[in-house]
This record gives sequence, structure tokens and C-alpha cells, in this order.
Amino acid sequence: MILPELSHEWKTGLSLAWSGYIAVLSVWIVMQKRAPVSTMSWILSLALLPFAGFIVYYFLGPQRLRKQRLKRLRNRANAHAQADLARLRDASQHAPPALQQMARLGTAACGLPVSSATGVELLSGGARTFDAIFEAVRAARDHIHLEYYIFEPDRIGTALRDLLVERAQAGVRVRLLLDALGSKRIGRKFMAPMHAAGVEVALFHDTKIGRRLRPVTNYRTHRKIVVCDGRVGFTGGVNITDEEDKRTNPKDAYHDVHVRIEGSAVRWLQTTFLEDWSYATGEKQHRSDAVLDALLPQVEAGDIPVQIVTSGPDNAFEAIHRMHVEAIHSATRRAWLTTPYFVPGEPALMALTSAALRGVDVRLLVPRRSDSAIVSAAARSYFDELIAAGVKIWEYKERMLHSKTLVVDDHCAMIGTANFDNRSFRLNFEVCAVVYGPALTQPLAAQFETDLHSSGAVRAHRPQTFWRRLGDAIARLFSPLL
Repeated sequence: MILPELSHEWKTGLSLAWSGYIAVLSVWIVMQKRAPVSTMSWILSLALLPFAGFIVYYFLGPQRLRKQRLKRLRNRANAHAQADLARLRDASQHAPPALQQMARLGTAACGLPVSSATGVELLSGGARTFDAIFEAVRAARDHIHLEYYIFEPDRIGTALRDLLVERAQAGVRVRLLLDALGSKRIGRKFMAPMHAAGVEVALFHDTKIGRRLRPVTNYRTHRKIVVCDGRVGFTGGVNITDEEDKRTNPKDAYHDVHVRIEGSAVRWLQTTFLEDWSYATGEKQHRSDAVLDALLPQVEAGDIPVQIVTSGPDNAFEAIHRMHVEAIHSATRRAWLTTPYFVPGEPALMALTSAALRGVDVRLLVPRRSDSAIVSAAARSYFDELIAAGVKIWEYKERMLHSKTLVVDDHCAMIGTANFDNRSFRLNFEVCAVVYGPALTQPLAAQFETDLHSSGAVRAHRPQTFWRRLGDAIARLFSPLL
């Protein structure tokens, strides 16, 4: 008789504890004031993990981070930008109203205005990207700044490290900011030559427990930024790894694109890097005018309007997400999207289907073979409704597609680090370049059409097993968490 009574008491106690756990967890999640779908997904998912869910949410749940803007740096950058604005003012008056509104949106959402470039070059493939970056690094005379999510100690990583060591020994100041999780294979032995040469290396969101009251493991810098002497800059999808280089990995190298920017727009890549560096290192930014002049040199204003847009968990406006949605809404002829991870929220899905329904040529290019099975399954779950609305979908067949681009009509091209998913739009620190006019839309559109030759169209009535359709549907339930 004693055992049944104890068993009943234990069951009652556990039921009460579980109910209390769900109540506390629900209040905690609801108070974050996130999207209802995301909030419910977290509550339902963690309710299935009694007590362990609290730890999961503590480490991986959404947070609002604070990252200080460097006011003096931005003020100096804005002062230099007046020449750009004067040069672009006449051209902007003839731009479509939707484009003018889009530029204002980007400025309001992340604080970075439209600037200009004297040159914008699309770099297709890791080999071409690495060659261009190495050339710019060799030519640098004052400073070299690099920020990467993945930096591997492989052939290309070692070659770049040795070049950075060489430039540091020549008197160039070199700073390298690496995401602590994405570049976790970088060890002390690999970094020793850089430290000896005076290269400054910092880790973004170190994964060691105890550095913060609440860990930030789930919030990574996914940015890829290179700035040389404040005059030449790079961004895009290419990380420092042999997986992106067909010379080393001819069969399986990622297919990716990058962009080289020359001119005054580089100052905003510079500002983004320096604010990330200050956040990661705590380095004080009380700089002399001479240092600021070196970091933000006076360069000739160009004829190509460029806007650098940043987003991350330190900014609730989701600037890159908004810019994608706004650009698609502005489309009158075409909207061609390339992304390795396609998990759209409701605003982005509505923008794509609405554009297709009003007759815009909406095309989506995603990889057939992805490095994330659950994300690929979630992406497939959206195909039927997209196709029903008139969106044309292709799957890149040759290798892993890693490009992140959007071409809208002939007046807007976007290239950067952000995937078309919740993680990039809300959780990661991302950056993209928005180029207005034909300077980048034409080469990106040509690249898109070239990639279609290596792709297969997704049909409306394609054969699918019941289990695959079920798996895709289940993966979609987790879309807000991906």
C-alpha cells in the first residue's frame, strides 16, 4: 500500500512541477514580444523538453543584444558623405519613387546612408574572389581589416595568414575578427605567427561559458568583410575555406559570389567592421583626427549609388529583411532571388507571391544538395504555394549553391552575407551591399541565367513520396526556429 501512495504523490508532484515549468517558460518567452508564430513554436517545442527546455532557451533563445555605435566615427563618415550626396542628388531625382523610398528605408532602419562607388565588380567563385582579395591585401599600405564567419586553417587559410603576417611585418596594421564558433578550428598554433608579427586577432562571441551573465552562443557574426586602406572593400558569401575553391576542391567546391567595391561606399564597410571590433574587444575608440583620416580617407565620389545595409540582434528593425521585402514589392518586371537557405517568414513569402500574381517574373534558385537536411526540407514545403502563385523555382544541381543575391528589374541588385531565412534576418549579424542602377544588376542577372543552365526546374506535379511530404511539412513547423 505504501508504494502506490508514493507513486501517486510523485506523479502529482511531477505534474505540478511540469505545469509550473511550462507557465514560467511561457511567461518568459511571451515577454520577449516576438512574432506570435515564433513565440508559439518556442513554447510548444520546449514544452516537450521538461526542464531541459529551460537550458536550451537560456543558451539558444532570442535575446536583444546591445552594440554601441561609434558616434565620432559615424559623424566623420557622414561628413565625408556630403560629396557623395551632392553628386548623386541629380541622379536620385530621376530614380523611381519606390527606389527612393527603399533607400530611405535602409537609412532609417540601420543608420547607413546611400553612398557611391567608383567601381563595383562581381566576383564569381571562390578562386576569383581569393585572387582579388589577395591582390588588395598585397597593395595595402596603412591597414587591413578582415571579418569572417569561417576561417579555416587549410590551404587557402594558411596562405592568407602568411600574407597577413608579411604585411604586418612591412608595417601595415592588420586586424582580423573571427566568429568564435564558425572559426573554431583556428587554434593557438595556427595564430602564433600572426601574434608574433603583430597581427591583432579577436574572437566574436567567444563560446566559453562564464564570460557573460547569459551566453550568446546563438548569435554569430555571419559577416564577410575585407577593407584595405579604407578605399577597397569586399563582401558577399565567400568564407576563407578550401570548400569555396575549385582549384583545391574541383568536384565539391561551393558555388558562390562576392563583390569588390572601390570608392567612398567602402567607408560604411569600414564603420561596420570597426563597430564589430570595438564590441568584440572592448577597445576604446577615442581616435585622433589623423587616425580617423587614415581609416576614412577622402576619396573621389563615384557615379554608382551603393548602400551598405547591416542587421543583427542589436537592431529590432531587421534592415536586411525589410530591404529584401521592399525591393520585391518594388519590382515591375523581374525579381530573381538566389539563396542557399530558403525559409521565408510571412512578409517575405507574401512579397514573392504577390509579385508573381501581379505578373512580375519571380524566380527562385536554391541548391538541390544542401548541407542542412532540415532547412532543405523546410524550403521544399513552400514550393507548392509559390509555384501556384506563378513563382518559377530551380534547384542548382552541380554543387552546393552558396550565393545570396537578389536582382530587381534593372535598377536594384543586392549581394551580401544574409540567407533568406529567420536566422539571417533576426539572429546573425549580417551585411549586404545594395547597388542601385545597372552596374551590378546586369552582371548578376547574367550570372543568374548562367546558373540556370546547371539547374533543374521544380514542377508543380512532381512525384513525391508520402514520407517525404510528411517530413517537409514537419520541418516547416520548425521554420521560425531555423
